[in-house]
Amino acid sequence: MSGFVIIVDFHLNPGARDAFRPLMDANARASVREEPGCRRFDVVEPEGEPDRILLYEIYEDEAAFDAHCRTPHFLAFDADSASLVKHKKVIRGALVCEG
Repeated sequence: MSGFVIIVDFHLNPGARDAFRPLMDANARASVREEPGCRRFDVVEPEGEPDRILLYEIYEDEAAFDAHCRTPHFLAFDADSASLVKHKKVIRGALVCEG
């Protein structure tokens, strides 16, 4: 099994979730629908943390993720959501076992 994994931990500005989620959801759906190298794109809301969103993304390889970062839907999401995000952490990794 192989794949390139991205985990993003967004900490939003207080009360920004309702504005952030439609932007994120549109980006996630477009990524899976329009990018052949995007195998999975999950959006997670941790319980009890209304100002936090996690992403779990799997790409065929790092090149597919790099291509994702240049798509119109990603660039629009990134620009439109920037003012809603307090900070984010991006974790890059290799998929070594898929259950």
